[in-house]
Amino acid sequence: MEIKIGIADSNRELVVQSNDSAENVRKAVTEALAGRSEILELNDEKGKQYLVPFTRLAYVEIGTADSRTVGFAAG
Repeated sequence: MEIKIGIADSNRELVVQSNDSAENVRKAVTEALAGRSEILELNDEKGKQYLVPFTRLAYVEIGTADSRTVGFAAG
């Protein structure tokens, strides 16, 4: 699933491809925004860890878990 994170005072967004469920990501974001966690912590598909201070979060877009097929499909 694709997760896009807007960082305050930055023109670019952070894009993370994660195997985590949408519910787990939503829970982590909610806890960070509620002040229960000072850092939003996400892991990508390759094991990289992303740490974003909650005070810098502008927005978080959580994509769907649907995978898209690439190539030609027989109809």
